[in-house]
Amino acid sequence: MSNSNLYKGSLTTIILKLLNEHDKMYGYEITQKVKELTKGELTITEGALYPSLHKLEAEGLLDVEVLKVDNRVRKYYKLTEQGTKETVSKLAELESYIKNMRALVNPKYRFE
Repeated sequence: MSNSNLYKGSLTTIILKLLNEHDKMYGYEITQKVKELTKGELTITEGALYPSLHKLEAEGLLDVEVLKVDNRVRKYYKLTEQGTKETVSKLAELESYIKNMRALVNPKYRFE
């Protein structure tokens, strides 16, 4: 089920959540963490990840720190204060979505 359209609308939330948990990460590290956490069920391509990271940076939700590691330049992304607030909002929005989808898909959840 990797790269399903169901996940595409959640990419921003996934990025914000991971950065909230790990302080700062670089792009490849984010893709590998998603792969690890989903046991390979979800893969994020560079073509999807980097436009999202750049958009979040432009919106003031991420700061970028450029470091040289083993003679390679890496861009580390971390949340701004506004990004941390947006993470809380996005996670609440996603929780609500999951709850509503669960109620629609499985009748046993409709009356909780």
